[in-house]
Amino acid sequence: MVAKSAKIVSPVTALSANLNVAPALVLRSPLGETGKAIAALGKRPLVIGGQMTLDLVQKSLTKLFESQQLTALAQSYAPDCSESSLAHLQAAVKNHQADLIIGIGGGKALDTAKLVAHASQLPVITIPTAGATCAAWTALSNVYSEAGAFQYDVPLRRCPDLLILDYELVQTAPQRMLIAGIGDAIAKWYEASVSSGHSSDTLTIAAVQQARVLRDLLLQKSAEALQNPGSQIWREVVDATVLLAGVIGGLGGANCRTVAAHAVHNGLTQLPLAHHALHGEKVAYGILVQLRLEELLAENQLALSSRQQLLKFYGEIGLPKTLEELGMGAITMTELRQIAEFTCQSTSDIHRLPFNVTPEPLMAAMVSTTGI
Repeated sequence: MVAKSAKIVSPVTALSANLNVAPALVLRSPLGETGKAIAALGKRPLVIGGQMTLDLVQKSLTKLFESQQLTALAQSYAPDCSESSLAHLQAAVKNHQADLIIGIGGGKALDTAKLVAHASQLPVITIPTAGATCAAWTALSNVYSEAGAFQYDVPLRRCPDLLILDYELVQTAPQRMLIAGIGDAIAKWYEASVSSGHSSDTLTIAAVQQARVLRDLLLQKSAEALQNPGSQIWREVVDATVLLAGVIGGLGGANCRTVAAHAVHNGLTQLPLAHHALHGEKVAYGILVQLRLEELLAENQLALSSRQQLLKFYGEIGLPKTLEELGMGAITMTELRQIAEFTCQSTSDIHRLPFNVTPEPLMAAMVSTTGI
């Protein structure tokens, strides 16, 4: 059991009934044009990102900060979005006398920045460098071990104060990142429709329907967008993965956030064998596992049709359909059971499914995602 440091991250269970729908401001602008909006939130920003990202944007950020007379300090979030990393960054906030946190990078960098801001009660700006997740939008962060194994998530007081979406910056990321983001985003429908599809709550209904719209947009536009990076349709898909996916969690809250697809992701992270795979790739595979569970345990023929549709879609855009395609072909039965037992622990979101799931059928589903 991992000891949670209340000084750094403390799950805010009292906020579960509240909704944090959206960032206070979203700017879809080149980063160099956002200086005034950044300066309005603070004068001594602590910039948090991975070292490669910080090196990539150092020149443009330095110019931007100098133009607004800001005194900035950049810090890497390594090792991972972990408690030790958070403790190091909390010390940096104090030493720098930071009055603003800026997260720049992928999902873990942004989650780390949001957690540091949450603990410090400071405003936070998120700047995604890829279309791989909706972390730039949400009032939620995941905490991992130093080795990259998922441990727990933390509901935050609010969504970011400012989200800056610079399409040219996002376009510098490998295309694989956006493909993974499509996998992460499309999961919203398959999870929300199970967890909340029969809800009578107005905003939950809206969230579930937005998840359906998101699915349809991605099914219709992804292949063409990936063939035309930087185009209008490519920007529309980036908006879908970074922004619209976040809207669904904002409107629907925890009930519309995760079910089996993300639970399987969390289980996979327990093995170093899975760490080279991106978050959205593991989630995309997890959708197929969830649908397979619905077939095996609930005899749901609609789940079979949905899985067949996704298998075709995954083949078109390059999402993994099996453990082998995730790069985990060498997995042993012992390791598979380790994943299944973690995924089925009592606190897991897999239990939002309308039937009981135990490790044995989960293992069967994980090795038969392309089966008939």
